[in-house]
Amino acid sequence: MTKELLNFGIVGIGGRPKAFLDAFRITGRARLAAVCDLREEAMAESMKDLPDVRRYTDYEEMLEHEDLDAVIIGTPMPLHVPQTLAALEKNIHVFSEVTAAVSVDECRQLVAACKRSKAQYMMGENCNYLRPCMVVRNMVREGLLGEVFYAEGEYNHDCRKLITETPWRKKWLYDIGGITYGTHSLGPILSWFANDRVASVCCAGSGRNMTDLDGNPLQRDNSYIMLCKTEKNRLIKIKNNLSSPRPYGLNYLLEGSKGVFQSVTERDEIWLDGISEAEKWDELAKHEERFVPDLWREHADENDRSGHAGADVITMIDYINTLYDGRKVSIDVHAALDMTLPGLISQQSVLEGGKWLSVPDSRDW
Repeated sequence: MTKELLNFGIVGIGGRPKAFLDAFRITGRARLAAVCDLREEAMAESMKDLPDVRRYTDYEEMLEHEDLDAVIIGTPMPLHVPQTLAALEKNIHVFSEVTAAVSVDECRQLVAACKRSKAQYMMGENCNYLRPCMVVRNMVREGLLGEVFYAEGEYNHDCRKLITETPWRKKWLYDIGGITYGTHSLGPILSWFANDRVASVCCAGSGRNMTDLDGNPLQRDNSYIMLCKTEKNRLIKIKNNLSSPRPYGLNYLLEGSKGVFQSVTERDEIWLDGISEAEKWDELAKHEERFVPDLWREHADENDRSGHAGADVITMIDYINTLYDGRKVSIDVHAALDMTLPGLISQQSVLEGGKWLSVPDSRDW
């Protein structure tokens, strides 16, 4: 890029902008030029320390009147694709929160828009940037776990309070069966299963006996399990529970011919054949030193203040530097849809009694 600073806009600024603002400051390569949110009070609260940043309640107006290099889309899921298309049409780079789309048709629209545009699209799956997930990815690449063949991802998060705070979630997270919010689980796994994708899925629920916080029955099964077979014949199990009372849990398991990694409630453990003691797990930290990515080494003193164990700010730092240096983003449209499409197809599998269904490859569109 030839500009001294990249001009960013954020739509949905009333949500969680802190990590983005920290990344602008840390890199010194970007500035927040404009923000947009329908909720003027929430926008005012988020921007109280930045009075000079221009504010909009109309997204199209912000795109039209501002000289933006990139826009961060932090709005509800059903707005991600329409707002992405509007930006790409103007050749403005897009960083979209998860998930990429809410239907297969939207996925097709997204691919077509990316092909037409001169700008880059990235889905901001911050779990791919979690320190242990990136460390394990490097270990897999170096062969420490041998041939990896099986993985599990669990997203357990009682989101019922959010139905009141953010009503859009009721339809998109609670009124649709299947793995509607699965990229946090699937994203890191696909980064470990390099050059592979989910080819087919089946999905089933555990039955319904949960209510919302007002006592109304939920139209979603308590838990869903999605099994995935990849093109390279690996097996993945994804579990999604959004309604039972419990502490938040983002858990992973990875099995290979030479070792196993597991992360349960932020306890990261590994066992390596010929290295670890028999029948005894090691802390991941014992073996991680040479596998810590440069992003985490360079910003170790700064990233512990942001959400998702520091991954939010690391994700945005990488995105800014990628655009500034003119490189290809790490999670492009096809990588984003590799994470998103299995969950969308799982919804149909639930309706068909858990039938195995093929997952389209967006690269063929």
